[in-house]
Amino acid sequence: MLGLLGKKLGQTRVCDAQGHMVPVTVVLAGPNRVLQCRTKEVDGYSAVQLGFGNQKSQRLTKAMLGHVAKQSPLSHSTSAPPTEDGKKPHGEAQSNTDDNAAGAPAENVDKTRTAKPGEEGHGSEKDSADSRQLLSGVVRIREFRDFPLQVKPGDLLGPGSPGMFAPGDFVDAIGVTKGRGFEGVVKRHGFRGGDLTHGAKGWHRRPGAIGQRLFPGTVMRGTKLPGHMGQVRRTVQNLEVIQVMAEDNLLLIKGALPGANGDYVIIRESKKLNKAVAEARRKRIAKAAAKSESKGGAKVAK
Repeated sequence: MLGLLGKKLGQTRVCDAQGHMVPVTVVLAGPNRVLQCRTKEVDGYSAVQLGFGNQKSQRLTKAMLGHVAKQSPLSHSTSAPPTEDGKKPHGEAQSNTDDNAAGAPAENVDKTRTAKPGEEGHGSEKDSADSRQLLSGVVRIREFRDFPLQVKPGDLLGPGSPGMFAPGDFVDAIGVTKGRGFEGVVKRHGFRGGDLTHGAKGWHRRPGAIGQRLFPGTVMRGTKLPGHMGQVRRTVQNLEVIQVMAEDNLLLIKGALPGANGDYVIIRESKKLNKAVAEARRKRIAKAAAKSESKGGAKVAK
């Protein structure tokens, strides 16, 4: 299944070829780094593991560092290079074998320690450069089974890659909804609430009676009650791709996506859409876009 990992940036609106205003969600969907390719011969199934987002190597576990270094040729070295004088950067233990071999007394051996704020060597450019080694495609990792494109570990994919999404395609967006905290039944379940007239004092937003008699003598499982709302995984299906900005790795998708701005989302090809309908719509959109370009191109709302 075709898919990409991305980050929700925000909402805006654009004008299509017919001049209609379309509300869209902007998704940064690249670059996605191919970390691993699974095959039926070795793993029992066919899949491609994609990674998205940059992270410092010091914030990753050793297991993750080993996986990235083994599977992808683009992985960076996790050990800091030595400085110009041959010593290791500040914060790493130095080897005393050379000094002892040269006959230097023990009291003259340089004992490395972490510099405190205000001392020389704290926060230097070399130290910050060594601690800021970034690895790409490690913040979010996801497997896409039966990936239709031919890729290999180390490849970079994005919205503009050959065979990826095009305007007119329909996709599913998977994300985690916004957390709303503890909410009552009116907001959480859409209850009508009590009357706002005289005689209904204190019962305007209450759920009402939920008790049982002697049998079963308990609250039925699944009863709609106040509780935590939001912060759950949700999938929005059949969203149309309005525009693909390959240079910026951006996807403009019609409608709303789950989550807040800055949250990570999964964009995959739609599961429940007729392929013939999607192909016909893609051809129709391309024809309309070509006709619009001959007349001056579509306008984007500011």
